[in-house]
Amino acid sequence: MTFSSKIKKEISTIECTRAEYLSELSGIIRTSAEIKIYNIKVQTENKFVANRIFGLFKILYDINLNISLRKNYNFKKNEIYVLELKRDTLKVLRDLGIVNDKNELLKMPSESLLSDEELKRAYLRGVFMVSGSLNDPKTSRYHLEFLINDTDYACFLNNLLKDNGLNSKILHRKKGYMIYIKEAEKISDFLRLIRAYNGVMYYEEIRVYREKINMTNRLNNCEQANVEKTMSTSNKLISEINFIKENKMFDLLDEKVRQSADYRVRYPETSLLELSKIMTLETGSTISKSCLNHRFRKIKEFADRIREQN
Repeated sequence: MTFSSKIKKEISTIECTRAEYLSELSGIIRTSAEIKIYNIKVQTENKFVANRIFGLFKILYDINLNISLRKNYNFKKNEIYVLELKRDTLKVLRDLGIVNDKNELLKMPSESLLSDEELKRAYLRGVFMVSGSLNDPKTSRYHLEFLINDTDYACFLNNLLKDNGLNSKILHRKKGYMIYIKEAEKISDFLRLIRAYNGVMYYEEIRVYREKINMTNRLNNCEQANVEKTMSTSNKLISEINFIKENKMFDLLDEKVRQSADYRVRYPETSLLELSKIMTLETGSTISKSCLNHRFRKIKEFADRIREQN
């Protein structure tokens, strides 16, 4: 079972108020149904979604939908559940805010179905059931998407998601529009919004684990970068020291500078701070990092003067 299917299974058993059931069913029908005056048809590959739709019609209208199964020949072995309502369709469509009192199709859902936060959450839950998909954070990148056919409706849903701070975006595709969210925190917020609480806990557990791994990798990268930077700086200085020695001018350096140069050659992998501590310990004299840096600068300047003379 995919992660999306697990989420849909969880939210398919949520108990709500009658008003929330109406908003949820409205989201389902408007988003996915084939609507005619005397027929409403919904198709889904998910049996939990099919059961939810059947249950909502039973709860709200005491109607048993006609259910049939057909094979999916689109390179999949899944069966498709086809649910049809063939009576009282206009009454249902008016209740769900899909047609008005004159039986004219409304472009957007009725405001009464989205009049408070719980109703908006229920509506989005319905939309996710029939058009949403979500990657498993354990095996793939963070990605939540909805596939919508109509331009205006896609913009409406995108705004509804943004109103909840979910930072969604729209991408035009050949067969409609994809509304997507890629931020892990926002996807987790969406799962909480539609009351998929088990999904939230799983998602957060994986997200925190992945962030720890990423943080460890970043720290390792920083540490490796520091080591490589230290080695590069040290090797350049050692090259300058060897250059001075090759020109037989090392003895012209101040005694303390020569001493520091010898320690640099002896401990090439240590940082400036570590080298200052080693010298302080071994010589019995306090030598600071800034002091060492000053002496090494003298070595570089002396090497440059030799090059100018040559």
